[in-house]
Amino acid sequence: MEPLQAQGRKLPSTEPRMKRYKPIWRFLLISNFALGGYIFAKARQKHQIGQDKKAAKPSEEEEGKAAVEISSSQIYDESSILPPVIEPVKVREPIPEDQQCELFKWMLEEKRKVKPKDREDKQQLDEEKAILKQFICAKSIPQL
Repeated sequence: MEPLQAQGRKLPSTEPRMKRYKPIWRFLLISNFALGGYIFAKARQKHQIGQDKKAAKPSEEEEGKAAVEISSSQIYDESSILPPVIEPVKVREPIPEDQQCELFKWMLEEKRKVKPKDREDKQQLDEEKAILKQFICAKSIPQL
């Protein structure tokens, strides 16, 4: 019998898999530690921010005194409340007839591209196409 290398086959490695893939294992281990450290750092940062907010809040007695002072000192003046401002509707210039005609032609082309799903859709599309054709063939187009 011929040896396995002479036949073009590789011999199975005698090294354990752990040693063969050592760089990959190292990378995975380091990245996991880095991710864990990042998560713990974020959690600690949020915890510290929460403690800072608690420390900044005044005690309940101070809040009660401040609320009484504010409510007794505030006097509402109804004249200072203004009604909401309503913006006028913008009137746009009418579209010229030649542009309207081009628009109707474009709409007709798009309606022709649509494929109806059932008989009702086909009837509705045909009605819409007929209306568009009437507008296109008309001598004067109604103002939009």
